[in-house]
Amino acid sequence: MLNLKYITDNPQDVISRLAKKHFDGEKFINQVIELDKNRKHTQNALDNFSAKMNALSKEIGILFSQGKTDEATAAKAETADLKEKIKIFSEKLTEIEQNISEILVTIPNLPHVSVPEGKNAEDNIVERQNGEIPTLYDGAVPHWDLAKRYDLIDFELGVKITGAGFPVYKGKGARLQRALINFFLDNALLAGYAEVQPPYVVNSASGYGTGQLPDKEGQMYHAQIDDLYLIPTAEVPVTNIYRDVILEEKDLPIKNVAYSACFRREAGSYGKDVRGLNRLHQFDKVEIVRIDTPEHSYQSLNEMVIYVEGLIQKLELPYRILRLCGSDMSFTSALTFDFEVFSAAQQRWLEVSSVSNFESFQANRLKCRYRTADKKTQIAHTLNGSALALPRIVAALLENNQTPKGIVIPKVLQSYCGFEMID
Repeated sequence: MLNLKYITDNPQDVISRLAKKHFDGEKFINQVIELDKNRKHTQNALDNFSAKMNALSKEIGILFSQGKTDEATAAKAETADLKEKIKIFSEKLTEIEQNISEILVTIPNLPHVSVPEGKNAEDNIVERQNGEIPTLYDGAVPHWDLAKRYDLIDFELGVKITGAGFPVYKGKGARLQRALINFFLDNALLAGYAEVQPPYVVNSASGYGTGQLPDKEGQMYHAQIDDLYLIPTAEVPVTNIYRDVILEEKDLPIKNVAYSACFRREAGSYGKDVRGLNRLHQFDKVEIVRIDTPEHSYQSLNEMVIYVEGLIQKLELPYRILRLCGSDMSFTSALTFDFEVFSAAQQRWLEVSSVSNFESFQANRLKCRYRTADKKTQIAHTLNGSALALPRIVAALLENNQTPKGIVIPKVLQSYCGFEMID
């Protein structure tokens, strides 16, 4: 959530920066500014009534002690009127603050100055590309055919049990999944991340805290009786560990890693780009989360990008890193780098990670703060990244490493898998 004072002090800057995300914020910003004026006016009136009430209360006691009963009675009548005004203005203030909050949670985060202009994904900037694009043998096939040939993933069985987008991993396919999860977690621990195992369902306060609600409500699975949401990413429960918490500056940055299943309705996702593992409703992912100071958060972002890049290099996959343009960024992000690996059989790039700095946007909603050395309390910055999401990593590993004799497992995974080839 954007800082109210920053909006009222810099309305034109906010409007122009929101335009980079193709969000027309002028109406909303003007509404917030007008409401804030009313809030201040109401607060001032309420403070005046309360001060007068306190003064009269003291005066009544003095008048009674002096035997001035008539004057004391008149003052008591006046306090009754003041109590009613205080009640009315308190309710009005609460209503105004609620109206401000309802508008603020619908306004996206401001993009960082380095975010490029753009209307869609084609306008993202390629920061760098690395790795050799493999040339496959004649007869190579996409991962959904490989999954069936080697009995690794059963998409039809998932449809029977649940529905489309819920595959069943079998045999060496299941072992490859588990190997990747352990490989990603072990690497994160070596890089100084503390592992947590979060719940897979969260309450609405957690969803609002990280910005999935109300923005992505239609994309989340909702258990309505309990009013709980299945998590779309471990970012949500892990970041919410620090909701309503005051941290110590000396302890920052905090670095957490978590494995979880992820659940996304992906409403409206159909067509040629969703076949096989390309887009699922349930998938596995290892997530890294950082809580940091504003002064250090962009160094943290760079460290996270380098870390994720190292994972993909170890898997020997060709990749590229994109700096997302304004229109392709998430509601909550200030700056995002996407990682894509090349799928040789599909002849296209597949997104496998997003690494983002949210600056104070999430922390402001979460009331996640830290105490400086001089005992001042400030809003923290939050960051997260996929390290990594499994489905498209698995798709690229299967496709890029297929040979006439079978699928070769990358060296770094062989000890985790317990086998060197799928045949």
